[in-house]
Amino acid sequence: MQQQNDNRRGFLKKTVVAGTAAATVPYYFSSPKTLASETRSKNDRIPIGLIGAGGMGIGNMRSAKQWLDVVAIADVDKGRLESTNKSLSGGKADTYTDYQKILERDDIKLIHIATPDHWHTKPLIEAMLAGKDVYCEKPLTLTIDEGKLIRKVQKETGRIVQVGTQQRSQFRLFTKAIALVAEGRLGKITKVSVAIGGAPQSPEIPVVDVPENLDWDRWLGPAPAVDYRFHQAKDEDGKNKGRAITNCHFQFRWWYEYSGGKLTDWGAHHVDIANWALKANGQTEGPISIGGSAEHPVEFKDGFPVQKNQYNTATKFKFSVKYPNGTEMVIRNDTSNGVLIEGDKGRIFVNRGKLTGKPVEDLKTNPLPKDAIKKVYKGLPMEHDGRRAHWANFIHCHREQVEPISDVHSHMQMLNICHLAGISARLGRDLKWDDENEQIVGDDQANSFLKRDYRKGYEIQMPELAKS
Repeated sequence: MQQQNDNRRGFLKKTVVAGTAAATVPYYFSSPKTLASETRSKNDRIPIGLIGAGGMGIGNMRSAKQWLDVVAIADVDKGRLESTNKSLSGGKADTYTDYQKILERDDIKLIHIATPDHWHTKPLIEAMLAGKDVYCEKPLTLTIDEGKLIRKVQKETGRIVQVGTQQRSQFRLFTKAIALVAEGRLGKITKVSVAIGGAPQSPEIPVVDVPENLDWDRWLGPAPAVDYRFHQAKDEDGKNKGRAITNCHFQFRWWYEYSGGKLTDWGAHHVDIANWALKANGQTEGPISIGGSAEHPVEFKDGFPVQKNQYNTATKFKFSVKYPNGTEMVIRNDTSNGVLIEGDKGRIFVNRGKLTGKPVEDLKTNPLPKDAIKKVYKGLPMEHDGRRAHWANFIHCHREQVEPISDVHSHMQMLNICHLAGISARLGRDLKWDDENEQIVGDDQANSFLKRDYRKGYEIQMPELAKS
């Protein structure tokens, strides 16, 4: 075992690259078996390694507990590491502050990445290169160039990667909506509107000492080195009031240094459904432009926040994404959360609580064909609904080595739109997009946001095969 681990460690550390063609990486149908029969034997349970011991990782592992045993957990917060181990594994899992130790283990074939967004791309790529199949939380990347690299490595390694856009496995609502589109019940789609809400604002957050249990440098990882900030409001009796405000853990979502704000948080869910609907309706070409407006809680200069002590992602926005055939996608914060899909024969609205519209009402007298939902679900087994179904899909696809419902390629098609919206928001101008070459047209400054530099010591470890 030690010899095998040493060989793998050497494989992972042969070289460090920072781009799809450079020497360092920029930061920035299937089997007739059902899942029930696949998991009938207790001996069929699969060991999994968890990277990121926060709430999302815990929730996902509980959803998949009937199939998986969490045998290893990695996190840079020792307090979370200990409590998550007790919660998920009764304290029996091996724990690490360095996730590479999990990737080196030959007994672990599945990895779940539930880290903050800026820590998705690096461990995902390294896990694929280590021969692991991966369920990675969304969004996969902070930049468009990271997505190019992920897609390239996935093609080279052939690993199974499921993205955590679990709405694709919500059969009663989102998947049914896509089936309605695919069956032509809305006609030709002319417009899709995505409402995702804006990011919150914060007061000034003071610099404080880093908690003893937290390795702050490693939490930052590839992101720029900054001070740790934290504030906890108190009531008159000195008790904690509301959620703590910080530039760490859950609040990473509201800092461009680690996320894309609501555009990549909820956007990665609802823009995914909108893009899926367009593809199901025969839309083959990508967008050609994105324009609109956005408001931020702090001042920006050249696309970067001037103030360092407050949340900085967009609080208000409205963008129009145009396609060559005249179809439009609107991304906004000012209407009810969900996706409105409009065609020349009708329209539907869908979110996590409802699916409405005349084409839905018409199902009472004109139901969908029996196989309509399964067709859009790639013909894969459907024995659950929602998050558990998404995990069931991943496990099935791992066993059968077939593409999951939320693959990295369709994910990056839609995530590029979210990233472009973010670039437009930060620079305050419209963008023209060359979808084939994945470049912004005639705007060098905007193109500079397609990548980010990784901090020294946190580059992606890759072999020579992925350079070219």
